[in-house]
Amino acid sequence: MGRNHGITNWDPEDAAAWEAGNNKIARRNLLWIIACDHIAFGVWTLFPVMALFMPQNVYGLSAADKFLLGATATFVAACLRIPYSLGIATFGGRNWTVFSIVVLLVPTAGTIWLLAHPGLPLWPYLVCAALTGMGGANYAASMTNTNFFYPHRRKGFALGFNAGAGNLGVPMIQLVGLLVIAIAGHRQPYWVCGLYLLLLTAVALGATRYMDNLAHATYDVSHLRSILSERDTWVLAMLYLGTFGSWIGFSFAFGQVLQINFVGTGQSHADAALHAAEFAFIGPALGSVARIYGGRLADRIGGSRVTLAVLATMGIATAFLLALSTHDDRTPGLTTTATMVGYVCGFMALFILAGLGNGSVYKMIPSVFEARSHRLGLTDTDRRRWSQATSGAVIGFVAAFGALGGVGINLALRQSYLSTGTDTLAFWIFLFFYVGAAVLTWARYVRRPVSAVPEAADSQANTEFARV
Repeated sequence: MGRNHGITNWDPEDAAAWEAGNNKIARRNLLWIIACDHIAFGVWTLFPVMALFMPQNVYGLSAADKFLLGATATFVAACLRIPYSLGIATFGGRNWTVFSIVVLLVPTAGTIWLLAHPGLPLWPYLVCAALTGMGGANYAASMTNTNFFYPHRRKGFALGFNAGAGNLGVPMIQLVGLLVIAIAGHRQPYWVCGLYLLLLTAVALGATRYMDNLAHATYDVSHLRSILSERDTWVLAMLYLGTFGSWIGFSFAFGQVLQINFVGTGQSHADAALHAAEFAFIGPALGSVARIYGGRLADRIGGSRVTLAVLATMGIATAFLLALSTHDDRTPGLTTTATMVGYVCGFMALFILAGLGNGSVYKMIPSVFEARSHRLGLTDTDRRRWSQATSGAVIGFVAAFGALGGVGINLALRQSYLSTGTDTLAFWIFLFFYVGAAVLTWARYVRRPVSAVPEAADSQANTEFARV
């Protein structure tokens, strides 16, 4: 605790300083950023896991209500991600990370109280689910912090590793939920929340001791305003909506969709909850690991090419699920084992593809604005500052916008079940989006190199930077 946690004059592009010890400082901060992000993602996913412990005849919450809880947590996370990324710039990476972890003790303890008092109306659950959304907001702050610590040549790996290992918090809490159901029964969810109270305390203490604040790692509201006029900001946000939005949306909804379909095979609620939990964590885990490799693959062959391949293949996987769901709708009787196997396989493919796309899109962000910076007519030092500040602001905005995909997926599934009793309508919506996103990626980034994309806003960006 006695050392100075503030760092000035940090330049990750200085190769000599990097090899002399800056790489170790960056690695230490990255590991604690990941640990905090990992636990925060677990808290964000608390209610989708708790939904497996909440039978309708006890808590009075329907399947549509549970999808709404997931959508609420995701929506709040999306709204808070931009303020959270600004929090890093205002208060410092270490200080903001510690604060953002400590506040998650409130919804975690609140969930224990709600589960101990079944029969309450929906609104207290919605309030608590909204507070868990603060865990999802941590992501934008952590990615912005990592972006400032690492040199451009290592950003794909660092951002991919941060996101992938942090995102593993989602399948980890689902695995913890499965173990609790298997060992203590589906009426003992308090163990899950109690464990996360301890983990939150541990990572908050670790971040306090080992993390640092970068004195110049900052962008402000003026940078945020300037990126909103950039076409690439909105294109990249749409691509991240399709990749990360799909990953987090399916992570929240997958267990509930499986449980509904297992009930459709004739199983009781308790058996369906156990079987859903057995599969629910696998998809998010595969997607989280794939995200790390998506960043590495993007470093090697280019983020735009990887993103195009991912979105096109996600369209194929969605078309398979659509055909499967349509066949099940038209087949009388209980859902067959073959149909359930097809559902699981189709969703696993979507999770892996979305994970790869998460890493590749985040690699694209600094690459696009690094290429843009060379056309601004700035000195080399100012060019790097513009690239860092702009890409940092875009990362925060894209992270927020992408989380809205999770809201859309949960609301689409909720409305599909309310309107038709099945998920077929939702799959049609997902298919149209993936096809459109793939076409947009090809037209904007693959048809010609990023550095060749003309931007009328280049001169405006130069003026904005000079004014800042």
